Amino acid sequence: MKTPYICTLLTIAATTSLMAQTKFKPEDTEFYSPKPPVVRLATNGVPNDAISLFNGEGLQQWVSQKDPNHTAEWTVVDGQLEVKPGSGDIQTKQEFENFQLHVEWQSPAVIKGEGQGRGNSGIFLQGLYEVQVLDNEDNPTYVNGQAGSIYKQRPPLVEVRSGESKWHTYDIIYKAPQFNKDGMLIAKGTVTVLHNGVLVQNNTQLDGTTEYIGLPVMKPHGPGPIILQDHGDLVRFRNIWIRPL
Repeated sequence: MKTPYICTLLTIAATTSLMAQTKFKPEDTEFYSPKPPVVRLATNGVPNDAISLFNGEGLQQWVSQKDPNHTAEWTVVDGQLEVKPGSGDIQTKQEFENFQLHVEWQSPAVIKGEGQGRGNSGIFLQGLYEVQVLDNEDNPTYVNGQAGSIYKQRPPLVEVRSGESKWHTYDIIYKAPQFNKDGMLIAKGTVTVLHNGVLVQNNTQLDGTTEYIGLPVMKPHGPGPIILQDHGDLVRFRNIWIRPL
Protein backbone atom coordinates (compact mmCIF):
# COMPACT_ATOMS: atom_id res chain seq x y z
CA MET A 1 0.00 0.00 0.00
CA LYS A 2 1.24 3.46 -0.88
CA THR A 3 1.69 5.82 2.08
CA PRO A 4 0.41 9.42 1.90
CA TYR A 5 4.05 10.54 1.69
CA ILE A 6 4.73 8.37 -1.36
CA CYS A 7 1.47 9.49 -3.00
CA THR A 8 2.50 13.13 -2.47
CA LEU A 9 5.89 12.48 -4.08
CA LEU A 10 4.24 10.78 -7.08
CA THR A 11 1.86 13.70 -7.50
CA ILE A 12 4.72 16.20 -7.38
CA ALA A 13 6.71 14.16 -9.93
CA ALA A 14 3.74 13.92 -12.31
CA THR A 15 3.05 17.64 -12.00
CA THR A 16 6.71 18.50 -12.61
CA SER A 17 6.77 16.27 -15.69
CA LEU A 18 3.60 17.90 -17.03
CA MET A 19 5.00 21.38 -16.44
CA ALA A 20 8.20 20.42 -18.28
CA GLN A 21 6.18 19.14 -21.22
CA THR A 22 4.23 22.40 -21.46
CA LYS A 23 7.50 24.29 -21.99
CA PHE A 24 8.13 22.45 -25.24
CA LYS A 25 7.08 23.64 -28.68
CA PRO A 26 6.37 21.12 -31.48
CA GLU A 27 9.51 22.17 -33.35
CA ASP A 28 11.67 21.42 -30.30
CA THR A 29 11.37 17.68 -31.05
CA GLU A 30 11.57 17.88 -34.85
CA PHE A 31 14.83 17.41 -36.72
CA TYR A 32 15.69 17.58 -40.42
CA SER A 33 19.12 15.97 -40.69
CA PRO A 34 20.76 13.70 -41.42
CA LYS A 35 18.33 12.80 -44.18
CA PRO A 36 17.80 9.13 -45.06
CA PRO A 37 19.14 8.17 -48.50
CA VAL A 38 16.54 8.01 -51.26
CA VAL A 39 15.91 4.50 -52.64
CA ARG A 40 13.87 3.90 -55.76
CA LEU A 41 12.56 0.65 -57.19
CA ALA A 42 13.45 -0.37 -60.72
CA THR A 43 10.72 -1.66 -63.03
CA ASN A 44 11.51 -5.19 -61.83
CA GLY A 45 10.98 -4.16 -58.22
CA VAL A 46 14.66 -4.27 -57.23
CA PRO A 47 15.87 -1.34 -55.07
CA ASN A 48 18.41 0.80 -56.87
CA ASP A 49 20.92 0.43 -54.03
CA ALA A 50 20.82 -3.38 -54.16
CA ILE A 51 23.58 -5.62 -55.48
CA SER A 52 22.23 -8.00 -58.11
CA LEU A 53 23.50 -11.52 -57.41
CA PHE A 54 21.53 -13.18 -60.19
CA ASN A 55 19.29 -11.48 -62.74
CA GLY A 56 19.01 -14.27 -65.28
CA GLU A 57 22.04 -13.38 -67.37
CA GLY A 58 24.94 -15.33 -65.87
CA LEU A 59 26.96 -16.43 -62.86
CA GLN A 60 29.44 -13.57 -62.72
CA GLN A 61 28.77 -13.10 -59.00
CA TRP A 62 29.23 -16.77 -58.08
CA VAL A 63 32.05 -19.30 -57.65
CA SER A 64 32.33 -22.90 -56.56
CA GLN A 65 32.16 -23.31 -52.79
CA LYS A 66 34.64 -26.19 -52.94
CA ASP A 67 37.13 -24.12 -54.94
CA PRO A 68 36.50 -20.36 -54.89
CA ASN A 69 39.01 -19.97 -57.72
CA HIS A 70 36.73 -22.03 -59.95
CA THR A 71 33.63 -20.72 -61.72
CA ALA A 72 30.27 -21.92 -60.44
CA GLU A 73 29.03 -24.86 -62.53
CA TRP A 74 25.29 -24.56 -62.06
CA THR A 75 23.07 -24.18 -65.13
CA VAL A 76 21.18 -21.13 -66.38
CA VAL A 77 17.93 -22.29 -67.99
CA ASP A 78 15.40 -19.79 -69.38
CA GLY A 79 16.90 -17.05 -67.24
CA GLN A 80 16.71 -19.20 -64.10
CA LEU A 81 19.57 -20.62 -62.05
CA GLU A 82 19.24 -24.40 -61.69
CA VAL A 83 21.21 -26.66 -59.36
CA LYS A 84 23.57 -28.99 -61.22
CA PRO A 85 23.46 -32.12 -59.04
CA GLY A 86 26.89 -33.33 -58.01
CA SER A 87 28.68 -30.10 -58.89
CA GLY A 88 28.61 -28.84 -55.30
CA ASP A 89 27.43 -25.72 -53.54
CA ILE A 90 28.04 -22.27 -55.00
CA GLN A 91 28.84 -19.07 -53.15
CA THR A 92 29.02 -15.37 -53.84
CA LYS A 93 32.37 -13.84 -54.66
CA GLN A 94 31.56 -11.01 -52.27
CA GLU A 95 31.24 -11.41 -48.51
CA PHE A 96 28.62 -9.70 -46.38
CA GLU A 97 27.83 -8.90 -42.77
CA ASN A 98 24.38 -7.39 -42.07
CA PHE A 99 21.98 -7.39 -45.00
CA GLN A 100 18.56 -7.63 -46.61
CA LEU A 101 18.44 -10.58 -49.01
CA HIS A 102 15.79 -11.40 -51.62
CA VAL A 103 15.67 -14.87 -53.18
CA GLU A 104 13.05 -16.54 -55.35
CA TRP A 105 13.06 -20.33 -55.70
CA GLN A 106 11.04 -23.14 -57.22
CA SER A 107 10.92 -26.86 -56.47
CA PRO A 108 11.62 -29.29 -59.35
CA ALA A 109 8.75 -29.72 -61.82
CA VAL A 110 9.02 -33.49 -61.58
CA ILE A 111 8.10 -34.62 -58.07
CA LYS A 112 10.26 -37.39 -56.69
CA GLY A 113 11.36 -38.50 -53.26
CA GLU A 114 9.86 -37.53 -49.95
CA GLY A 115 10.77 -35.62 -46.82
CA GLN A 116 14.27 -34.18 -47.01
CA GLY A 117 14.75 -36.01 -50.31
CA ARG A 118 12.28 -33.86 -52.25
CA GLY A 119 13.19 -30.45 -53.68
CA ASN A 120 15.91 -29.83 -51.11
CA SER A 121 18.35 -26.92 -51.16
CA GLY A 122 19.33 -24.19 -48.75
CA ILE A 123 20.46 -20.60 -48.42
CA PHE A 124 23.42 -20.20 -46.07
CA LEU A 125 23.81 -16.74 -44.56
CA GLN A 126 27.49 -15.85 -44.20
CA GLY A 127 28.07 -19.44 -45.31
CA LEU A 128 27.11 -20.72 -41.84
CA TYR A 129 23.41 -20.35 -41.06
CA GLU A 130 20.91 -22.16 -43.29
CA VAL A 131 17.42 -21.02 -44.20
CA GLN A 132 15.90 -24.23 -45.52
CA VAL A 133 14.57 -24.61 -49.06
CA LEU A 134 12.34 -27.67 -49.46
CA ASP A 135 9.29 -28.79 -51.42
CA ASN A 136 6.54 -28.39 -48.83
CA GLU A 137 3.55 -29.47 -50.90
CA ASP A 138 2.12 -32.36 -48.86
CA ASN A 139 5.63 -33.46 -47.94
CA PRO A 140 5.89 -34.25 -44.21
CA THR A 141 9.29 -33.89 -42.54
CA TYR A 142 10.70 -32.73 -39.21
CA VAL A 143 9.37 -29.23 -38.57
CA ASN A 144 12.76 -27.64 -37.93
CA GLY A 145 13.84 -28.86 -41.36
CA GLN A 146 10.88 -27.75 -43.47
CA ALA A 147 10.77 -24.77 -45.80
CA GLY A 148 11.19 -21.50 -43.94
CA SER A 149 12.99 -23.07 -40.99
CA ILE A 150 16.35 -22.10 -39.58
CA TYR A 151 17.68 -25.57 -40.20
CA LYS A 152 17.66 -27.84 -37.13
CA GLN A 153 17.07 -24.79 -34.88
CA ARG A 154 13.73 -23.05 -35.41
CA PRO A 155 10.64 -24.17 -37.34
CA PRO A 156 8.70 -21.51 -39.26
CA LEU A 157 5.85 -19.75 -37.46
CA VAL A 158 3.50 -20.98 -40.20
CA GLU A 159 3.85 -23.24 -43.23
CA VAL A 160 3.52 -21.16 -46.39
CA ARG A 161 2.59 -22.85 -49.67
CA SER A 162 3.32 -21.57 -53.16
CA GLY A 163 0.76 -20.05 -55.49
CA GLU A 164 -0.14 -21.15 -59.00
CA SER A 165 3.29 -20.16 -60.33
CA LYS A 166 4.93 -22.60 -57.89
CA TRP A 167 7.56 -19.95 -57.15
CA HIS A 168 8.48 -19.06 -53.57
CA THR A 169 9.97 -15.80 -52.33
CA TYR A 170 12.19 -15.32 -49.30
CA ASP A 171 12.88 -11.84 -47.97
CA ILE A 172 15.51 -12.17 -45.27
CA ILE A 173 16.73 -9.52 -42.82
CA TYR A 174 19.96 -10.69 -41.22
CA LYS A 175 22.03 -9.21 -38.42
CA ALA A 176 25.35 -10.96 -37.90
CA PRO A 177 26.49 -12.14 -34.46
CA GLN A 178 29.02 -9.91 -32.77
CA PHE A 179 32.26 -11.09 -31.19
CA ASN A 180 34.91 -9.18 -29.26
CA LYS A 181 38.60 -9.14 -30.14
CA ASP A 182 39.10 -12.30 -28.08
CA GLY A 183 36.42 -14.17 -30.02
CA MET A 184 33.85 -14.08 -27.23
CA LEU A 185 30.21 -13.68 -28.21
CA ILE A 186 28.79 -10.22 -27.49
CA ALA A 187 25.44 -10.56 -29.25
CA LYS A 188 23.74 -13.42 -31.06
CA GLY A 189 22.87 -13.07 -34.74
CA THR A 190 19.22 -12.64 -35.68
CA VAL A 191 17.16 -13.58 -38.73
CA THR A 192 13.77 -12.37 -39.90
CA VAL A 193 12.23 -14.21 -42.86
CA LEU A 194 9.12 -13.44 -44.90
CA HIS A 195 8.04 -16.40 -47.02
CA ASN A 196 5.84 -15.25 -49.89
CA GLY A 197 5.22 -12.09 -47.87
CA VAL A 198 4.23 -14.00 -44.71
CA LEU A 199 6.34 -13.73 -41.56
CA VAL A 200 7.86 -17.12 -40.69
CA GLN A 201 10.92 -16.09 -38.63
CA ASN A 202 10.55 -13.07 -36.36
CA ASN A 203 13.91 -11.69 -35.25
CA THR A 204 14.95 -15.26 -34.49
CA GLN A 205 18.19 -15.62 -32.54
CA LEU A 206 20.82 -17.97 -33.94
CA ASP A 207 22.25 -20.46 -31.46
CA GLY A 208 25.22 -21.11 -33.73
CA THR A 209 25.91 -22.87 -37.00
CA THR A 210 23.11 -24.99 -38.47
CA GLU A 211 24.55 -28.49 -38.16
CA TYR A 212 23.10 -31.59 -39.84
CA ILE A 213 24.32 -33.76 -36.95
CA GLY A 214 24.74 -32.48 -33.43
CA LEU A 215 24.15 -29.16 -31.72
CA PRO A 216 24.83 -25.66 -33.07
CA VAL A 217 28.41 -24.43 -32.79
CA MET A 218 29.09 -20.82 -31.89
CA LYS A 219 32.36 -19.84 -33.52
CA PRO A 220 33.73 -16.33 -34.09
CA HIS A 221 33.82 -15.10 -37.67
CA GLY A 222 33.72 -12.01 -39.81
CA PRO A 223 31.88 -11.30 -43.07
CA GLY A 224 30.95 -14.32 -45.16
CA PRO A 225 29.36 -15.26 -48.49
CA ILE A 226 25.86 -16.32 -49.44
CA ILE A 227 25.90 -20.04 -50.26
CA LEU A 228 23.29 -21.92 -52.30
CA GLN A 229 23.23 -25.64 -51.59
CA ASP A 230 23.50 -28.51 -54.04
CA HIS A 231 21.46 -31.25 -52.34
CA GLY A 232 21.03 -33.24 -55.54
CA ASP A 233 17.66 -31.79 -56.58
CA LEU A 234 16.88 -29.60 -59.60
CA VAL A 235 15.78 -26.59 -57.55
CA ARG A 236 15.71 -23.32 -59.47
CA PHE A 237 16.45 -19.76 -58.34
CA ARG A 238 15.84 -16.35 -59.86
CA ASN A 239 15.91 -12.63 -59.03
CA ILE A 240 18.49 -12.75 -56.24
CA TRP A 241 19.61 -9.44 -54.79
CA ILE A 242 21.11 -8.12 -51.57
CA ARG A 243 21.31 -4.81 -49.72
CA PRO A 244 24.18 -4.52 -47.22
CA LEU A 245 22.94 -2.77 -44.08
